[in-house]
Amino acid sequence: MPGEAVTLQLGHYSGCVGAHWWGLQAAALRGPAEPAELRAAALLRFGRGPGGTESPAPRLVALELKGTATGYRVLIPGIAVGHRYRVPLPGTATGYRYRVPVPLPGGVGALGAAGAGDEPPVTWDGAVADYRERAPGDAGSAGSRGGDGGGKGNPGAAGPAPAGSQEPPSLRLWSDYLNVQLHPKSVYVIRQYLHDGDCGCLGAFGQGESLLQDSACVEELEDRLHFFVEECDYLQGFQVLCDLHDGFSGVGAKVTELLQDEYSRKGILTWGLTPALSPVGDPQKSFCRLMNTALGIAHLSRHSSLFCPLSLSGTLGIKPEPPVTFPYINYNASLNYHSSSILAAALDTFTAPYRLCSSQGSMLHFADSLTFSGRKVVAAWAALPFPAPSGSSLPDILSAHQDVPWKLLSSWKEQKGSCCFAQSVVLRGICQEKKATSSCLGQPSSPLHSCESPEQMLQQYLHTQFPGAFSTSHVLRQPCHTQPPFPQFFSPLLTRRGFLLDKAQGISSAGVGSIPVLAALQSCPGLARLLRGLCRELRARRCSSSCAAGLEHDDFQEALEEMKSLAQCYEAGFGADGSEDEADSD
Repeated sequence: MPGEAVTLQLGHYSGCVGAHWWGLQAAALRGPAEPAELRAAALLRFGRGPGGTESPAPRLVALELKGTATGYRVLIPGIAVGHRYRVPLPGTATGYRYRVPVPLPGGVGALGAAGAGDEPPVTWDGAVADYRERAPGDAGSAGSRGGDGGGKGNPGAAGPAPAGSQEPPSLRLWSDYLNVQLHPKSVYVIRQYLHDGDCGCLGAFGQGESLLQDSACVEELEDRLHFFVEECDYLQGFQVLCDLHDGFSGVGAKVTELLQDEYSRKGILTWGLTPALSPVGDPQKSFCRLMNTALGIAHLSRHSSLFCPLSLSGTLGIKPEPPVTFPYINYNASLNYHSSSILAAALDTFTAPYRLCSSQGSMLHFADSLTFSGRKVVAAWAALPFPAPSGSSLPDILSAHQDVPWKLLSSWKEQKGSCCFAQSVVLRGICQEKKATSSCLGQPSSPLHSCESPEQMLQQYLHTQFPGAFSTSHVLRQPCHTQPPFPQFFSPLLTRRGFLLDKAQGISSAGVGSIPVLAALQSCPGLARLLRGLCRELRARRCSSSCAAGLEHDDFQEALEEMKSLAQCYEAGFGADGSEDEADSD
């Protein structure tokens, strides 16, 4: 039985990914009544309400800025969730009214009038937390704030929803589509900075580091962490979702350092998140983004058991590259609501090994299997949905793919080649009901058809695709649930269960309630190109005072050298191109 994990969300885009991830956990709990393969309590805590009703809530600490902390559903002492209530704020004569999500046409969760929810009332006996930032008379609403696509100063931000879109244009903040309840201790609002605007933003790595040097801020964070840690029966470790592109990379550096100092024997798995589209047209902002990303990777990998950059962007550097595309998903890369849902589905899949009910390992063991020889950075891949014809058997499906049909989610220019040091692969949602095809003489038509179990089939397939790699694999019956508020952006070539049809179906693609997913974490030579590329771009440009705010020059140089050393860990045994060393020597 796996132990529990505490999750930290650091930044707005991390909140977007987290909101979808928690929605996937809630959807799995509402799934068919069959033995669960993943232990929900690994990520969720369960309280009791009136009548003994169980109410799951994430074991979560989220750090956010002013302007994003709006409209959460929280567990309030003595007040049933879904009812109207006011929370008084210090120094004001009036209180703010919380709103709760209600379904909209098209199945998208949004914030509406309180009392319209369809979940049973639940009460909580803990402390009340203040999450509201605006007075009731403010003209701005959760839907009008710049959250999705970056707000002001981001030409790539989405405008009005396109014709035929099923989601209203108000889905900008992650709280707009969060459909689970949060504990009052879950959200900590950093009041020194604003989420949106031309000034007062947390834009530089050094600014983020400085925040966590404030003793009051550290005490507040530790208090919230201890609350969730102390209620765990067996703490596996921490999952850290951290924005890389802004000052939250500096916040993450200090948070992971704190976790490493206080919980050195626990796993710390950190996911560095970046929106699919970057602001364009402002060289200064582009360089700050690059600098935050590079410094974040150096520091977060230093203090984590495993670090993985996650993004649908084609690059983490300055030069724009097209975002990742998927053959059976029609998503809008400028909408954080869309791109974050894809990353959440992938995240939910490749974190499954340490959440399996049958798991005997821990998060730390999981990380150690991928990060040996100093390779603490891993790459993410996903086929979402995994292209599987309806009614086909697993060996027939795998045999049809000469190359693994997944896409890179770690933002470098993908190159052909099947080499990696180690990988953890999870395939979920493929039925085993149909018997595999055989040759006309009754003999297995391929080595895959002679395997006795789905796990052996997948392992054999991986051995063929990645000879010599250390591969661990898991096959889950249960798919990834994609009911709203997960976006309904699927191809009409998919069935309701996410399998492929020969021609488009007559029903709306909004009927896709689950999909099969293949996802993996890999330690591979391509990471050397990513790390060295970031170093070269930084050295080729002059650092401005605003980007370097709160950062010592020696610390900057140390981080660059650390990334260069990290890149060398991925070159051994694969005949690295010496030209990159020459490019770094300037």
